[in-house]
Amino acid sequence: MQGSSAAGGATRGIDAFGLLARFAPVIFLLVLMAVFATLSPAFLKPLNLFNVMRQVSVYGLLAIGMTFVILTRGIDLSVGAIVALSGLAAALVAKGGLESRFAVGVDTAAQGYGWPLALLTACAVGTLAGLLQGFAITRLKVPPFVVTLGGMSAFRGLALLLSGGGPISGFDDGYRFLGQGMLGPVPVPVVIFLSAAVIAHVVLGHTRYGRRLYAVGGNPEAARLSGLDVDRLTLSVYVIIGCLAGLGSFVLSARLNSAEAVAGIGYELTVIASVVIGGTSLFGGVGTVFGTVIGTILIGVLLNGLQLNNVSSYIQQVIIGVIIVLAVAFDTFAKSRRRRA
Repeated sequence: MQGSSAAGGATRGIDAFGLLARFAPVIFLLVLMAVFATLSPAFLKPLNLFNVMRQVSVYGLLAIGMTFVILTRGIDLSVGAIVALSGLAAALVAKGGLESRFAVGVDTAAQGYGWPLALLTACAVGTLAGLLQGFAITRLKVPPFVVTLGGMSAFRGLALLLSGGGPISGFDDGYRFLGQGMLGPVPVPVVIFLSAAVIAHVVLGHTRYGRRLYAVGGNPEAARLSGLDVDRLTLSVYVIIGCLAGLGSFVLSARLNSAEAVAGIGYELTVIASVVIGGTSLFGGVGTVFGTVIGTILIGVLLNGLQLNNVSSYIQQVIIGVIIVLAVAFDTFAKSRRRRA
């Protein structure tokens, strides 16, 4: 009887819902891939799969940064605008100004300052934008939603002002390589995205800084009472997402061979969806970079599969919006279960 009771206790001890919550993104991704492979034989072709990964690389870089932000109970609605501003700043450096904005060729490329400086400029502009917003959040005590909503408008306006309302296009081979090049069979943007994901995973999961971020997200007041500098940690995550947005803007402009002020419109929705679907809680303190990578790929697979099946882009936006609501509802329910337990 005692053995039977122990076995029953062990069975009851298995949290089926917890296991489902942990592996739901991976399960959903595999199911989606199986469905789309059945509906469209072209879906599983290597060319299409690499195309999916190339398309999600920019979203993925932003989503990695958003993971840091959401872990601390924050949000950043300005990432799309930062992408536009940083990309235009990089393009101006690469082209040497607006005078040769549409020029293409070796002679005109020589008028600029080279892609390495352009890349540094993109990351610097993104970092500065994140620093300014982090300062407003931590020092002026303005809620992240309000700060980044204002930043979304301000940075988009600066992008329009910087570009004169038009695109800047026609970059040299070195610039375009980071968006269009290949390392063996793998697109360079995919290598950049996955490299950033590995670094972020190590930082969050295996460093003191990462543990402190989880502590801040779990309970900011308890973290403050334990001696952590909550404001500095909060400021740092906005610097990180700004820097990654700058890197993403460079990759995007290199892939499109053009930078413009309308770049990144709507990215906020896709990026937040990727993070939340990947299991990062909007309430802070819970989430992983691995989950974010899965969520990003899931969104890419979903959009690609819908496109292959000729589903309207309007319906695609509806589906993403519904998925975000369901993911947050699932997260809220999971959190309430953990509290009761």
